[in-house]
Formats: sequence, structure tokens, C-alpha cells
Amino acid sequence: MAILNIMKENEPVLRKISKPVGEITDRTITLLDDMKDTLIKSGGVGLAAPQVGILRRIFIIDDNPDNGHNIVEFINPRIIKTEGHQEEVEGCLSIPGKYGVTSRPMTVTVEATNRKGETFTYTGTGLFGRCLCHESDHLDGVLYIDNAIEMLDPDEVE
Repeated sequence: MAILNIMKENEPVLRKISKPVGEITDRTITLLDDMKDTLIKSGGVGLAAPQVGILRRIFIIDDNPDNGHNIVEFINPRIIKTEGHQEEVEGCLSIPGKYGVTSRPMTVTVEATNRKGETFTYTGTGLFGRCLCHESDHLDGVLYIDNAIEMLDPDEVE
């Protein structure tokens, strides 16, 4: 597997809308595997394909980053339900060293396809609900800083 280059805030690819994945090919599987390696090495919680320069509707999240990793892969994800509200600090691998407070739903349910072409739903609460929204935004060319309630001084963030 390969560690991919993570695009930074000024890269135009981060502001473009990603295209749906048609057929899941060997290239798709390789991208998912490389994104997993990249995410784990970076220490992040989520990674979207545009962040590695690929304009496809794919993202991954690690729903167990503190205890062995459990990478969940989302192809052509679609938010189908949200509940509640949270205002929390967010950061982004594409915007290192910056943090801001965002307003997101507390619980988010996404419908997507896995690498085998099977449709599934995934519900995330708290951090993982926020992550589902954050990564979905990447697929539409939106960065968390676009909607942050306030940006924070990096020294104020743990």
C-alpha cells in the first residue's frame, strides 16, 4: 500500500464537487487501501478522496482510532437522517494547525456502498456524527472553515 499526499487548504481540488463512483474497480479498492494507510499514519479520524486529489464520492472514517482501528469505507455516501445538535471543535488534515467550532447534528445516519458493492447504513453520534458531516462536506467542495462559528487560537486547543 501507499501513503498518499494530503492536499492542503489552498489546493483547488478541495473546492470541487466529487463525482459518484460507478463501477467498483481494482483502482477503487487500491484507493480505499491507500486511504486507510494514509489515515492511520496521519492520526486522523476521517479522510475523503478529494483530500488525496481524487474527485470521487468516497470517504473513510476510523470509528475506533484509540484501540486498534476500525476503518469504515463509504462509497457514494448520502446522509439520510440527522438528529440533535452539537457545537464542538473541529480540525482537518487538509488544514493543519487550525481549529474551529462548528455546529453539526449530534447523530447522523448515512447510506452508502461498501467495497463489495453492498448497500449499508451507518449511524454515528458525537464525534462520529460530526465526522460523517465533515467528510460528506469534502465531497461537495466544502471545508469546515466555511461554516465555522468561530476559529480558535491553536494554543487554546488540547
